[in-house]
Amino acid sequence: MISANDLSPAELAALLHFHADAGVEWLLEEEAIDRFAEFEAMKAARRPAAAAAQQQPAAGERPAGQAPPRPNAAARPAPAERAAPGPQPAIPDGEAVQQARFVAETARSLVELKTAIEAFNSCNLKHSARSTIFASGDAESGIMVIGSAPSAEDDREGLPFSGKSGQLFDKMLAAIGLKRSAILLTQVIPWRPPGNRAPSAAEMDICRPFIERQIALAEPKAILLLGNFSARFFFGENDTIHGLRGRWKEIAVADCVIPAIASLHPQDLLTAPVNKRLAWNDLLAFQAKLKSLSLLGN
Repeated sequence: MISANDLSPAELAALLHFHADAGVEWLLEEEAIDRFAEFEAMKAARRPAAAAAQQQPAAGERPAGQAPPRPNAAARPAPAERAAPGPQPAIPDGEAVQQARFVAETARSLVELKTAIEAFNSCNLKHSARSTIFASGDAESGIMVIGSAPSAEDDREGLPFSGKSGQLFDKMLAAIGLKRSAILLTQVIPWRPPGNRAPSAAEMDICRPFIERQIALAEPKAILLLGNFSARFFFGENDTIHGLRGRWKEIAVADCVIPAIASLHPQDLLTAPVNKRLAWNDLLAFQAKLKSLSLLGN
């Protein structure tokens, strides 16, 4: 935990702005509240209603001993009138994964890789997405930030970290002396999963060659991973972002071994602004690493 006394006036001002932009208006309640007792009281209040609901027959359920009603053929919907089941996501097979690896390995530049991914049609995620999200910014900076999967705003805009989370992300970068045009910014998955669901294991396998090739071609000196999915994807662990954040680890891609640190995604901070202090500590650690690598001025 970093004390306010350890921060310069400029860093302290940036931190306060960082909290204000996320909607933090106070740090403590005026009076102490026992949230555990409050939660237990809520559960106790729900038990009588739940018990009463269990004693009532569910809608369409027959009382014991009552014969089932005879089906009425006239009331049955015609086959064409019956609701069709929703489309089930296709699972990419091993051949599609091999194809993705070939496409990625044959790309000799980020421009070639972008064109190849846009033409790639063997992942079902692409068919439900509007945009293909690819790396943007300065590939020569040596600094890379990797998010998880595109959001609805990213899919509409065609750029990573769009909308409100993107605005907060820009302020997070500014707080440590960076801007998105001066770094390389990308996502683990290039296409938005339908309904923002988590990508399946097969979808992750087919997208892995694309993100690893982006890293290999850019050759960053340090990587910031944002979000639970991104951290798990690269660190190979199943812990939550709170257990994975704030610790430097190494990512091995091709012939490169790159230091990486994980932190909370801006969307996480919009949902739970109290975690801003954790993200700020991670940003300061990332800033210190960049300075030690001469990638950021003092």
